[in-house]
Amino acid sequence: MKIIAAAALALLVIASAPAQAWNDFGHMEVAAVAWSKLKPAARARAIALLKLSPQYDTWIAGVPAGKRDQIAFVRAATWPDAIKRDDAYQSDGPDNGDRPPPGPEASQNIGYADHLRHKYWHFINRPFSPDGTALQNPDTPNVSTQIEALRAKLSEPGASDNVKSYDLVWLLHLVGDVHQPLHAASRFIQSRPQGDAGGNKVGIHCGSGCSAQELHTFWDSVLGGSEDPRAAINAARKLPKASAQLASITDDKAWAAESFKIAKAYAYKSPIGVGDGPFTLSSAYQARALRIAKARVALAGARLARLLNTALR
Repeated sequence: MKIIAAAALALLVIASAPAQAWNDFGHMEVAAVAWSKLKPAARARAIALLKLSPQYDTWIAGVPAGKRDQIAFVRAATWPDAIKRDDAYQSDGPDNGDRPPPGPEASQNIGYADHLRHKYWHFINRPFSPDGTALQNPDTPNVSTQIEALRAKLSEPGASDNVKSYDLVWLLHLVGDVHQPLHAASRFIQSRPQGDAGGNKVGIHCGSGCSAQELHTFWDSVLGGSEDPRAAINAARKLPKASAQLASITDDKAWAAESFKIAKAYAYKSPIGVGDGPFTLSSAYQARALRIAKARVALAGARLARLLNTALR
């Protein structure tokens, strides 16, 4: 595993020309990569499940009949973020819902009857400290526990299609999330003894054409900001091909561990200093972040396809 992890870090910094996750665009790219690798039976089953979503008609509105399946699949990957802004859903737990509440509702899996936002499902704050500040263990549930639970339910013969549809939409999103380095790390420093929430509390300047003001937002949006699924599908075709060796890793804990190592090795490195910033991101830092993001999205899509080909066969 150490050899594979080292290989992952090396592959992620191989040169790729800058162009200007993940935000909606990044998540749609992950789904587009996965779609291109799905077997026919898995595609058909995925679309049958997505048609049970209350949002399905919205996803395909105005889309030609021959493109609806792919567009619905790609747009579905954005839904777990969309409900953060939907008044029909509620935040639960402390810190505006970013931390899980006590009790079984935090990890419940009841399908579309669930109107909790579960914002804490999107990440795992694995801790580290460059200055000796005391660490705190990640909350549960988190992105790793939920990928495992939702994947198991998607494969369960007795589970209802309503629950499986809900789980599929979440998995389209969460597999992308766990490959974003700052969704798997939190830096504990003297000025942030509770952690920096994956760089959300680190201020930055990133120059013209970049509106991000926090380190986490920069990494979420480094791939671009378009909300057009066709643009994401086209961009996905140009991504570097994921390593077959790395794509074969099915352990979601290993995925999170990779992201954690990349966060420490690259996201939190110079010009990011030990403190709250704001730090000015150099062009070299931004170009490297884009190379890493492209590689992580390509790998996330390949792994998502493998997961779904197994669960939906």
